[in-house]
Amino acid sequence: MDFSLLDQLCGIHAPSGNEVGMKTFLLEYINQHQAEWKVVPEIHEGDLFQDAIVLKFGNPKTAIFAHMDSIGFTVRYQDQLVPIGGPKAESGYRLVGQDSLGFIECELLENDGDLHYKFPRGIDRGTELVFKKDFRETDEFVQSCYLDNRLGVFNALKVAETLENGVIVFSCWEEHGGGSVPYLAKYIYEEWGVRQALISDITWITEGVVHGEGVAISMRDRNVPRRSFIDKIIAIARESGVDFQLEVEGAGSSDGRELQVSPYPFDWCFVGAPEDNVHSPDEIVHKHDIACMIDLYRVLMQKL
Repeated sequence: MDFSLLDQLCGIHAPSGNEVGMKTFLLEYINQHQAEWKVVPEIHEGDLFQDAIVLKFGNPKTAIFAHMDSIGFTVRYQDQLVPIGGPKAESGYRLVGQDSLGFIECELLENDGDLHYKFPRGIDRGTELVFKKDFRETDEFVQSCYLDNRLGVFNALKVAETLENGVIVFSCWEEHGGGSVPYLAKYIYEEWGVRQALISDITWITEGVVHGEGVAISMRDRNVPRRSFIDKIIAIARESGVDFQLEVEGAGSSDGRELQVSPYPFDWCFVGAPEDNVHSPDEIVHKHDIACMIDLYRVLMQKL
């Protein structure tokens, strides 16, 4: 599999609240490649959607939600930083960004929970800093910052190549509490009656979910989705022959939470490859698990 697109995605500056760079990239990519896809989608974007994008293929019953944003840091006062979402913070991490004086590459300093940057000049207040990309690929693994969730976006774009009926939603703010999914869910439910969703996101390596044994189907995290829908997905996965692992957790959340608490009767399930070194510059995912994620999504979007 060619991971050059994933490499590009991991280097786009799009921390929660400033997803416009990813939106611009995705719209350009979709416009360049949609003629090669099995179905050319309707593209829904603009002020009504803020920085989110909705793609409608054929007669949809199921939606894929993939959040575009990443964790990061916001410059406060003097040399202080405050986190965006829940990034791992260790002294020595390289951070990049842009302010009114130009490009920034600086060093993160952590002192008992206090976060600072080391740079020869002051950085404009409100500037977002993100991990510097160092994309690495071996025979078995890909490793980079922001595989969560650029890999979920990559999966959605690969599924789009053969998708005949469905919706793909590129959402915002997931890493810092959400906020876009409620109005996006309202739109796809009221416009097309879509009320099933797959969450194209990345989960964790744990004692029960490991590298190289397939995509994880999450039976629950902090939230508990409807069991009959989860059972249906597991049955389809077993019939497909695609390698998968069952995940059961009591913490963590995703765009699925916002679907569950919305006033619309959405069924949802988190289906994603597991990674280690979560929310750090060195997130790592097994290539077999990525391939299984794409394969299972293609089957599920046909069968659900």
